[in-house]
Amino acid sequence: MNKVRNYFSLSVMTVFASSAAVFAQAAGKDDLLATQQVPLWDMVSRGGAVMVVLGLMSVVGLALVIYFFVILRRSQVVPPALRDDVLDKLETGEWVDARSACGYKPCAFSEVAVSAIDYARSGEKPDPALLKDVIEGEGGRQALIIQGQTQYLFDLAVLSPMVGLLGTVFGMIHAFNAVALDLTKAKPMLLAAGVGEALVATAAGLIVGIPTMAFYAFFRNRAARLIAELEVASGQVMNVLLSKRSK
Repeated sequence: MNKVRNYFSLSVMTVFASSAAVFAQAAGKDDLLATQQVPLWDMVSRGGAVMVVLGLMSVVGLALVIYFFVILRRSQVVPPALRDDVLDKLETGEWVDARSACGYKPCAFSEVAVSAIDYARSGEKPDPALLKDVIEGEGGRQALIIQGQTQYLFDLAVLSPMVGLLGTVFGMIHAFNAVALDLTKAKPMLLAAGVGEALVATAAGLIVGIPTMAFYAFFRNRAARLIAELEVASGQVMNVLLSKRSK
């Protein structure tokens, strides 16, 4: 019984000693990795020429985000003051003044209103179907301009990870060629270093692509809301023109 107890105690001590040795070795490796961390700029520079392309794409994406924050606003698409002024002038029969007011504030609503007013003034009694086609045609063109601009962000969001993956493929080819052509170096270490540098391009592509896709979704929804407001304002213009010409 004592022999069994002593054997069990020895086994437990051996397990604890082995575990302590493993943890000590892992801690030593972590310390070694911490001392061998590569600076961020060196890591970026090792990504290759693809990093320059991704840098330019990030700058273009940031410029588009700022531009859309300025352009995709109600005051730039359907200004409430201009809409009310045009509707008031159309109600009172001041069609020339209403058209002039649209010229002072170029926007999507003013383009639709000018098209509708020009058609309504072309005859004694405009055809409701043709007037609706004129307004819908110009409104559709303006909606395509508003929503089509956000497509550039989507293109950047899709292309940036692909460019990063292309850089990774080039880096992998370079790493394998270095291992194959230099037989004097330690192949596993050299291959691991090359693969690690190649993956920098993929990470950079995702860093550019993920925020760009998020901003695209945000501006796409904002553009849809603005287009809906443009449709409502265009319908109001059509109703006023038809009501005045029918009298």
